Amino acid sequence: MNDVAMAALLIATLFLILGSGVWIGLTLSGVAWIGMQLFSSRPAGDAMAVTIWGSASGWTLTALPLFLWMGEILFRTRLSQDMFKGLAPWMQSLPGRLLHTNVVGCAVFAAVSGSSAATCATIGKMSLPELKRRGYPDNMVIGTLAGAGTLGLLIPPSIIMIVYGVSADVSISKLFIAGVVPGLLLGLLFSGYIMFWALRHPDQVPPADLRMSFGAKLRASLSLIPVALLILAVLGSIYTGFATATEAAAVGVVGALIISAAQGSLSWTNFREALLGATRLYCMMALILAGAAFLTLSMGYIGLPRHLAEWIASLGLSQFQLVVMLAAFFIVLGCFLDGISVVVLTMGVVMPTVIAAGIDPLWFGIFVVLVVEMAQITPPVGFNLFVLQSMTGRDLLYIARVTLPMFFLMVAAVLIIYFVPQLVTWLPRQMAP
Repeated sequence: MNDVAMAALLIATLFLILGSGVWIGLTLSGVAWIGMQLFSSRPAGDAMAVTIWGSASGWTLTALPLFLWMGEILFRTRLSQDMFKGLAPWMQSLPGRLLHTNVVGCAVFAAVSGSSAATCATIGKMSLPELKRRGYPDNMVIGTLAGAGTLGLLIPPSIIMIVYGVSADVSISKLFIAGVVPGLLLGLLFSGYIMFWALRHPDQVPPADLRMSFGAKLRASLSLIPVALLILAVLGSIYTGFATATEAAAVGVVGALIISAAQGSLSWTNFREALLGATRLYCMMALILAGAAFLTLSMGYIGLPRHLAEWIASLGLSQFQLVVMLAAFFIVLGCFLDGISVVVLTMGVVMPTVIAAGIDPLWFGIFVVLVVEMAQITPPVGFNLFVLQSMTGRDLLYIARVTLPMFFLMVAAVLIIYFVPQLVTWLPRQMAP
């Protein structure tokens, strides 16, 4: 059987099993097993056992459940209310006023969460009722929240960066640092769009609250101190080389527990729910990663990644054309799979082509995260859209439509980091080795 027929058979099998409702991790393992049985001489059972054990027992992966647990603990505190109280006074003088709390709030919470859905849900819990009560238009409130919620994937610590780092064998600490500038860039693009909209539609922006003195603003900002200290502890320990990503995750868990205890929300019930919530999420992700590791091995034995790389090389695409093609591929795939599944499913096949094209794997990691962010607000499987649908009761297509400007701003961010790659690569080079 030729390569095209082999690839078509495996892809058809993949979507057939996925469509039947089988878990993604089991689907990936099943397709890998079928591929090895049909097209390789290596015993599939032995390879599956060794690969799944190896993928599940790696020390690097320990950061994943710890960051998940940190986010679950913080989700059950009053952190979002404190953030709104601390941020709102400083936003009043900007065009668009309190709409900026969606962007800044998501950027801040992203730095202690790592999850797009958790960021969107936590900030939405605070901003949706507050902004609606003050008269801000629903389309801007929902659209900016959906877009800014995706910063949870880009601003470190990021769950999907850990998954990419493990899948592509790239330093997770350097990925975290590489995401800082693009994350801030995307946040600035979102805030710039809010200002542009507000200047064009001044009649739709509610009047400012009573003016506060500078001292009063500073006193209100005291509520931001706990989250600022936590961000400093987690990212500062990584940036200075004091801790690895896994050790920084442990620092984050301890810091989250201290904040929760200080706020009086560290009850036995909340502790247990946070631990169980993180365990459930991690088990799902670990199963997907194990299945993807076996699929990568299977594809390697079959030779599909090498043949795909050779085929793409034969097309004579420029580096920019390859990046555009991969972006379109990831966005389409993200319409049907969640971001983590997209990464683990494709890295084994895509990375040889990327490396052969001379693309920096560190830069490519941030590019992948940005493109997967787009998929978070793209129907039918846009996780942020689902979160906002459950919180607002609005139709999914309405939410997707009001979020469309944010999608195009992400496209602009991808173009910017392509033409100015130093935005991604400069900061990691300053890290301690």
